[in-house]
Amino acid sequence: MNIQIFGRSKCFDTKKAERYFKERRIKYQYIDIDKYPMSKGEFQSVKSSVGLAALINESAKGAELLKYLAYDADKEEKLLENQKLVKTPVVRNGKKATVGYEPDTWKDWE
Repeated sequence: MNIQIFGRSKCFDTKKAERYFKERRIKYQYIDIDKYPMSKGEFQSVKSSVGLAALINESAKGAELLKYLAYDADKEEKLLENQKLVKTPVVRNGKKATVGYEPDTWKDWE
């Protein structure tokens, strides 16, 4: 299992996700999405697993702008440029991914 957690240091759900894997002694790599944003390949992998709509943090500043973009390609481009609009934590395990705190899904990965 190769777990990556893309999150923010002040995100409560990111901290809960880290605690989940620590308690089960599962090794993971934490990546601060604000300092080291997802690459285009990582973003595409997560998007194909969870869908574009799941990645949008609707409570983030500037997220209302995405509602006015007609095409998913435009939304995807904006999300890739400004990853402050991405909902965290994004947890990846190879080709599988989740957005938000999803312990039931992670249990199946063990």
